[in-house]
Amino acid sequence: MTAPDPAPRHDVVAGALVRDGAVLLAHRSPARRWYPDVWDLPGGHREPGETPRQALVRELTEELGVTAVRCAVAGVLEEADLRLTVLRVDRWDGEPADTAPDEHDELRWCTAADLPGLRLAHAAYRDLLAGLLRA
Repeated sequence: MTAPDPAPRHDVVAGALVRDGAVLLAHRSPARRWYPDVWDLPGGHREPGETPRQALVRELTEELGVTAVRCAVAGVLEEADLRLTVLRVDRWDGEPADTAPDEHDELRWCTAADLPGLRLAHAAYRDLLAGLLRA
């Protein structure tokens, strides 16, 4: 009998806020240690005992000053030491603002047409986001 696979070292959630045919992306500061100078979805590491939704609610409050009201898992990307759960957020309270300027230096609403020209944090984002924007 083999032991179960260990949990990934990085268990991360990200939120795709979708409104009017666009998704909100955050540009990671060039000074960041991980994934500097790329466009990313807001989010972060899950804390022990948190569900993906609980972690996302916390992260969106910290990074954007909004509270996710309606969200659902859009995809899970798994690599050797990473599990990234992306949730589509269709409804939230508040207006997104960069409340974590040490992490992001810009927020931008992007359409499917914008995606090919952006440097994204993860190679799978382009197809995932394009699919969310078609839905």
